[in-house]
Formats: sequence, C-alpha cells, structure tokens
Amino acid sequence: MRIGDLLLMSISSLWKRKVRTVLTVLGVVIGTASIVVMVSLGLGLNRSTMQNIEENGGLTSIQVWESGNFDSETSDKDRKRLDDELVKTIAANPHVELVSPVLSISVLAKCGAYENNLDIRGMSGEALARMNFPLASGEVPLAEDTLAFLYGNQILAGFMNSRTGSGYWMDGTIPDIDLQNDAIFIIYDMDSYYNSQGNQGGSGAGAAAVKPPKKYIAQCAGVIDGGLETYKSYSWSVYCNIVPMEAHLKRIFRGKAIPGQPLTATGKPYKEIYYNEIYVEADDMEHVAEVQKWITDMGYQTSSNTEWVDSTKKQYGYIQAVLGGIGAVSLIVAAIGITNTMMMSIYERTKEIGVMKVIGCDMRDIRSLFLLEAGFIGLIGGLVGIGFSFLISLVINRIVAGMGMEMTLSYIPAWLAGASVVFAVFVGMASGFFPALRAMRLSPLAAIRRG
Repeated sequence: MRIGDLLLMSISSLWKRKVRTVLTVLGVVIGTASIVVMVSLGLGLNRSTMQNIEENGGLTSIQVWESGNFDSETSDKDRKRLDDELVKTIAANPHVELVSPVLSISVLAKCGAYENNLDIRGMSGEALARMNFPLASGEVPLAEDTLAFLYGNQILAGFMNSRTGSGYWMDGTIPDIDLQNDAIFIIYDMDSYYNSQGNQGGSGAGAAAVKPPKKYIAQCAGVIDGGLETYKSYSWSVYCNIVPMEAHLKRIFRGKAIPGQPLTATGKPYKEIYYNEIYVEADDMEHVAEVQKWITDMGYQTSSNTEWVDSTKKQYGYIQAVLGGIGAVSLIVAAIGITNTMMMSIYERTKEIGVMKVIGCDMRDIRSLFLLEAGFIGLIGGLVGIGFSFLISLVINRIVAGMGMEMTLSYIPAWLAGASVVFAVFVGMASGFFPALRAMRLSPLAAIRRG
C-alpha cells in the first residue's frame, strides 16, 4: 500500500470521529503548551541574566588591577604596576582579542550654580567602540586628537545646586542642564580648588590666599541613552579617549603629580603614567578562565564574570529541568489519552482490520496506518500547542513589562518550538505503538466475525 493511501485513510478515520479527535488533540495541546511555557520561563530568566552580564562587563571581558598584597617590606621598584609594557605583554596572548589601559581621575564639573564630582575613565578608541554604548545623542569619542566626553545616563542626576543644596537625589529636582550643548567647566586640580575655597582670605595675618585652579571647558561627544532610574555599569561614569586625556593631564599638571598617580620615594612624580585598570577581551568565552589565570600568575589581581556565568547556567539548568518535568506531566496525560483513543478506534474498526488482512494487506501497512493516525494527533496538537505557547508567552512578558521590570521572563527560541512539535509527534506515535501492534495481531476471521 502506498504511503499516500495510508495518509488519506488516516486523515479520513480521524475526520469521521471528529469529537473524539478534537478532545484527544486538546490534551496534546495542553501538554505541549505546558512544557514549552515552563521551559521558556527558565530560558527567559537565563537569557535576561546573560544580557544583564553583557551590559555590565561582558561575558568575555577581564578586569586587571594592581595586586593589593603589599607590605612595608615591599620596595617601590618591586611593585607590579599597570603600564604600557604590561599592555603589550597581554596583547601578545593568542587568546586575547583586545586590550585597553584604563586611566581614571576624579574631577569637579561646574555648570552655572550646579556642581558634580565626576569619574572620568579614559580608554582606547577600539575599546570604547567595542562597548556598544546605547546613545541618546552625539557619538562615541574615538578621535585621538580631541578630548571629548561621553556622559553616562546618571550624570545629570548627580548635579547639585551649590547655592540652594537642591538636586535630583535631594528633592527630585532635575537640573536644568543640557549635557550635549551647555557649557560645562571641569576642574582637574581638586585639591587646589578646595584649598582655595577654604582659605579665601588666608589663614592668618599676612597669609596669602590660595589661588583657585584653572577651569577647562568640556567638549561633549555624546550622552548615553537611559533615564535617571536606569542603572547600568556605565551609568555613573564619563568616558573619553585615553590618548588626548593623557596629553591633557600632562599639560595641566606639568611638573606636578597627576592625582591618583604614584610618587617616588622622594615624593616626585614618575615620568610614565601608570594605569588604574587594564580592560581585556578574550577571543572566546571558553578561554576567559585560561587568560585570567595566566594574568593572575603574573602577580596581578583579576576579575571576570566567568564564575558567575557558570554558576548561573547550572542554576537555570536545574530550574528548566524542574519546570519541564512539571509540564511533562500534562503531556503524559495526553499520551494516555492518545493510547485510549487508538484502542477505542481498533475496537470500533475490528471488521475493517479483518477485511484488510483477508484481502492480503501487509501487516506493516496496518501498523503504519494506526501509527500515522497517532502521529497526526501529535502533530496537530503540537502545532496548535506551539501557537498557544507563543500567545501565553506574549501575555506573560506584557504583564512583566507592565510591572516595570526590564526583562523577558518567557523566551521561546526557534529550536524549542521545533523540538516541541517533533516531541509531540514522537509521543503520539509512541502512544499508538501498542494499539498498532494489537491491530496487527488480530485474527482476520475473528475480527470479521466480531465486527
């Protein structure tokens, strides 16, 4: 018997018993939807966590700091500082894709009566471009000949009115400042500034007043997108290209120590600038731990999200297994329903089976007929169940979004949708296997006589 004939006979048989078929399919729909939605919750939590990690440091990034294990016997020359030589050494590692020194400095920003203490982080243009900042306006400062700043989305909230003491975190007042277009002045020598503020008239008769340091106008490259309630790793920082930043600091503090830079035993600044941090990107997540250990063995302190990622994957793997198991109960019930439906179909079609055997129908064709019917029930139930799952997933995510949570709680990837349909067909055919065997074993004469 041709496969086309078997398909037509299977569809015809299911169509004749529409009510029973619909009820059986409904069980598969509920079972499939239960498994898919349950697993999608675990996948959604895992996906949201991975996105959060990516936004707050990345899955392949490593932060390198100077080791803090120093005591009074450690000489200054023995300290392993973060310098250009170390940057070159790390960059030579075959599993390192990107290396950037990070130079941080705290400054005071003034705009009219408003003031804000800013943390400026200088990085290479390549690293800044790699971080994929979402921009509300402007651009990322990639040029090495101009010092321009990229402001985090929380910077505006940090400005306070020096006259009234008002500010966003004090009374909810949003400063009337346009970071992109207003003139913002930067004071780099904060020690001199605060000394001048506390000693305007001198500290005694004839004492000279401390001269306020020079202010420099800040050129804005852009502003990172996000509201004042959006918290990311970059929200409170100001970014710039490290090349013009170093040149600018050397001009300002010519002959003096740049704030945050180490001093020699005689209290003089080094000619070379040492970095606060080194930002490293591994070529693959699988090599992060290896590169991190290699840098640690050189005597530096490192940090990455590797351990957190591994722990999170295991945790959500358990969650997915538990949720999938809960959903599988519904599909097991549906499988029992398919078996029951196929057994009832065999009892009702005993005469038909007997006639097929008498006229010489192959036993494998009879088995295939009932397996196809069971498979069709699984296929239809699986397809409808997937559609129902997407609808439930959409409703869940809408509810979560309505609660103000920035996450996708339910996520159904293409592989899950495809696998669920295949699994539903497999369950259907597995449920119809024993009824099909029973149909094969029926005695032709007894079947005709009973029918």
